[in-house]
Amino acid sequence: MNLTKQIFPRMLISRNLCSLHKVNVSETSSTPPQEPDKLIKTLQLELRSNEPAILKSFCKFAVTTGNHLGLDSKSWSLNKPVHERYTVLKSVHIYKKHRVQYEKRTYFSFVQYNKLTGSTADTLLEYVERNLPEGVALKATKVEVQELPEHLRLENQN
Repeated sequence: MNLTKQIFPRMLISRNLCSLHKVNVSETSSTPPQEPDKLIKTLQLELRSNEPAILKSFCKFAVTTGNHLGLDSKSWSLNKPVHERYTVLKSVHIYKKHRVQYEKRTYFSFVQYNKLTGSTADTLLEYVERNLPEGVALKATKVEVQELPEHLRLENQN
């Protein structure tokens, strides 16, 4: 018996198995047919934050990003924040007339991109989400252009 077969029996077996199962790469690498890219009429980002300065800065970043990609983009914000006020007792047990009021302000801004493709929208959203600062919430809404279904089309009668 050969000395190498006694010392490395597994290595020889695995080498033999690899040589038996050769796969032709040209047969398996056929590309599936490409489907057309989706068309998106508008992509609207709703941004929420408790800090108006951070929100304003991020809106400027989002508009600049859209402009660098060659997209029509605009932004606007609500003039007044949404206030949520909570009134609680100062003491845990008694003294009902001593109360404290807490207020939470939420500022809103919107960024809208017009006339873009699905791949551009996905790339833009991924980039914007990765650079989203702390304390800012993002809600994205897409309006996609689709073909009219056949049962709603007018038939030309000649």
